[in-house]
Amino acid sequence: MPEYEPVESPDETTIFPYHDVTPPTTRDIYEAREVVEEYVPRTPLVRSENLSAELDADVYLKREDVLPTRSFKIRGFYNLVADLDEEFRETGLITSSMGNHGQGMATAAREFGVPATIVVPETLENPTKIQNMERLGATVRKCGRDVDEAREVAEGLAAEEGYRYVHGGNEPHLIAGRASAGLEVMEDCPEVDVLINPVGGGSSAAAYCLTVGKLLGADVVGVQATGADAVYRAWSEGVIEVQEEADTFAEGIKTRTPFGLPLEIMREHLADMVLVEDDDLRDAIYRLLTADSVLAEGAAATSVAGALSLGDELAGETVVLPISGGNLSTAKLKEILDSRA
Repeated sequence: MPEYEPVESPDETTIFPYHDVTPPTTRDIYEAREVVEEYVPRTPLVRSENLSAELDADVYLKREDVLPTRSFKIRGFYNLVADLDEEFRETGLITSSMGNHGQGMATAAREFGVPATIVVPETLENPTKIQNMERLGATVRKCGRDVDEAREVAEGLAAEEGYRYVHGGNEPHLIAGRASAGLEVMEDCPEVDVLINPVGGGSSAAAYCLTVGKLLGADVVGVQATGADAVYRAWSEGVIEVQEEADTFAEGIKTRTPFGLPLEIMREHLADMVLVEDDDLRDAIYRLLTADSVLAEGAAATSVAGALSLGDELAGETVVLPISGGNLSTAKLKEILDSRA
């Protein structure tokens, strides 16, 4: 069983010697795409007539919610597990998650016959995500009040038991794999002016920065919830700090901790980052469902809420909004529909 001690980290999380905190190159991204496309279907880019009219722009939805596990997260895991060091294939992987990250890891781990352990917070309110991870063959452990405390448990177990710890953001393989979505946008909509993307840990926004931003020259804009704005503060102020609380109903972006690698990429290539309220996210979910027949979870709706907050600034532009996930719990959906009945 391999044993590793933590090494110096670019942020306030734990990393191990096998973690590379160097941003992926363009070559890395294209090589990752060759792996990803073996397992993941290309996702459609669909014009939203409703949002185009509202914003006086050409608005397209990048439908990552139609992927297996209904989330973009899966792209990166195929790239990571395909290149996993042999010494970890028996011991397996461990990570922390609010659901989509864990489902992505569980799916890729099952494909390659690698054990997967996922630590989720005791407060995770979406039972479907837990059930799905277990159906995919993962071991799910409930620990901590939020995903950041669950992360600390996973870090400790990795050190004690020799798992390959999959970091939530400091993983170039994950970012390169997720950048395959950016390459698809470049091919399907090379005239894109602005891409607006949710930011939790920042791996997806970093991936679009390295493709649509760096290679195509479009503006990539990140969006966080006002109650969970740790990355926004780190990006705008240049100081990486763990916050005491994160308060948003969108569990996919409910994090108190900025991650060094995606933050480095975003600080170089992100054009802007905006904040939205939870009510804006609920309105965006309702709008997507009723006007576009798209069921988006709270984290995914931040792209739409962010676009609506920018309003007239987007007039005349070609805008892409990734719908990053569709795993909205029935309880939250009912709450949103009842409040607007």
